[in-house]
Amino acid sequence: MITASTPIKYDRKKFSDEQLIDLYKKILKPRMVEEKMLILLRQGKLAKWFSGIGQEAIAVGVASALHPDEYILPMHRNLGVFTTRGIPLHRLFSQFTGRPGGFTQGRDRSFHFGTQEYKIVGMISHLGPQMGVADGIALAHKLRQENKCTAVFTGEGATSEGDFHESINVAAVWDLPVLFIIENNGYGLSTPITEQFKCKQLSDRAIGYGIEGITIDGNNILKVYETIHHYAEEIRKNPRPVLIECITFRMRGHEEASGTKYVPQELFEQWGKKDPVINFEKFLLEEAVLTEEEVQNIRAAFKQEIEEHLAITFNEIFPEVNTEKELRDVYKPFHFVETKPSSNTLVKKRYIDAISDGLRMAMDKHPNLILMGQDIAEYGGAFKITEGFVQKYGKQRVRNTPLCESAIVGTGFGLSINGMKAMVEMQFADFVSEAMTQIVNNLAKSHYRWGQNADVVVRMPTGAGTGAGPFHSQSNEAWFFHTPGLKIAYPAFPYDAKGLLLTAFEDPNPVMFFEHKYLYRTIEQEIPEDYYTIPFGKANIVREGKSISVITYGLGVHWALEVANEHPELDLEIIDLRTLLPLDKETIFESVKKTGKAFVLNEDTLTGSISAEIAALISEYCFEYLDAPVFREGSLDTPVPMNKELEDNFLPKNRFKEKIFLLHRY
Repeated sequence: MITASTPIKYDRKKFSDEQLIDLYKKILKPRMVEEKMLILLRQGKLAKWFSGIGQEAIAVGVASALHPDEYILPMHRNLGVFTTRGIPLHRLFSQFTGRPGGFTQGRDRSFHFGTQEYKIVGMISHLGPQMGVADGIALAHKLRQENKCTAVFTGEGATSEGDFHESINVAAVWDLPVLFIIENNGYGLSTPITEQFKCKQLSDRAIGYGIEGITIDGNNILKVYETIHHYAEEIRKNPRPVLIECITFRMRGHEEASGTKYVPQELFEQWGKKDPVINFEKFLLEEAVLTEEEVQNIRAAFKQEIEEHLAITFNEIFPEVNTEKELRDVYKPFHFVETKPSSNTLVKKRYIDAISDGLRMAMDKHPNLILMGQDIAEYGGAFKITEGFVQKYGKQRVRNTPLCESAIVGTGFGLSINGMKAMVEMQFADFVSEAMTQIVNNLAKSHYRWGQNADVVVRMPTGAGTGAGPFHSQSNEAWFFHTPGLKIAYPAFPYDAKGLLLTAFEDPNPVMFFEHKYLYRTIEQEIPEDYYTIPFGKANIVREGKSISVITYGLGVHWALEVANEHPELDLEIIDLRTLLPLDKETIFESVKKTGKAFVLNEDTLTGSISAEIAALISEYCFEYLDAPVFREGSLDTPVPMNKELEDNFLPKNRFKEKIFLLHRY
């Protein structure tokens, strides 16, 4: 068991003097940079700092052992990864101080960023989700047979998170070339390891996943480098994950404001004797690899570099706030060019078959598209949409997944980072709650934060009407409607389902694609047999009228059409939104201005539903044209019941029929 009392024993082995000096410079540089950052923090020139003092050997050892074109996913104490990869200091300083010369244009802080130029993918504050992203990056390498490995960092605290377990399990099952690096520094903020886990060492957890695990002294730069270099070489040739626990200690607070009063003073004294920078410097002096004069010269050169680069940063001019740019950068630009059907051949298709056709054509058009989901391969998915796909496209592209929605969505993001496309099927839309962090914090925010798009489509079989009860029937599109960075499609007809799905795969941004389960086999329509796309953000007026504008989507469109057909005297104009993000406000406003009355209908529970936002928009922008209040209806504010009579009462169909006459008479 490696502890503070375990001495650092350096073994030169085949390290040349040049290699040892190079590693010394690499481990010294982040220490000197951080010492300067702590001064700036006290001077009020830096808002926040997460210290990696005492842990530098891990970051530097990993970054030095990997090839420059291999991805590293570090955390907030891994300054050594960024400096070792050769990022100019002034760019890091600009990032730390929120200046435009950084990597996030002042939108995020410290190491919450990524850079394709240096093959680094930074963390988000949730700690665990980056491990699933590493899986996706490694999967892309493996599929392209590129013989590369990926390294991802986590702390001992995050090993309790579900993402840790999900991601390691996926990597194990798929034999992905990932090095999972645990920095065990003894504390998760203030919680000691004795209150975090029961096993003696975290590397023991590897046994449960059927992979190799090893524990090493994380303060020994040579041991870290040697270990990472060894396993990286192995898994490039024989892809598989390895769990490496690095024992170390955090010599300062979780972040500077939190202090260290919760840590016994004797631990600082014990671990201070194992300082990875001081010990390695002493070793090189004793080995006569370096002289005192050379050490001072190296330190002087770094000090000068730090000051010069700080001057560059502090001379930067902050840009003026540009609201238009802020909004524009939420999404990667997508220059949609509509593809019309190449022939006039129409074939009658059910809604479910149209989606299957769209998936198949997307797979043909995009050879870098990977489909992932539970039971989607040989079984063909819960609804048989991908039946036969594995025979045509193979198991490398049509992948059954373990039951781990978060890791798989993270894998989709990682595939996108590494130049591929991904589709993730939620077996039921209800299960997406397991992947919320990945969707709303990783996929949705990455382009705005550091310019990295998430080319991921999440398919969501949704809705009630099938007697499936509270956990297989929810309409949860509103969960994502409030999240900038996502796009939401919700087709009501086979024609739209196929065309919008093909557009979703062309769009480089994350798309939540809702498919109503009740419509799968209950409606059919003549649609083009070949490839075509439909623009996002363009609603369809499925029935023109002059009396009332009914704004709806999904199953609500069919409820509205049923009423309109039964009661032509109502003269309803029915708008099928088709996509919710972007929302076609123009079509809504034009219709309401024409009819003077608006009814907004959705299947989702009424309170806080999308109908509320649309009603508010109509009231704000069409008020002077209204001849009545804006009416709206949705499902009861209860979970979805299973019993048919209770479910019929839950759904808004009958209440809509009653209230539409009230609005007509108003």
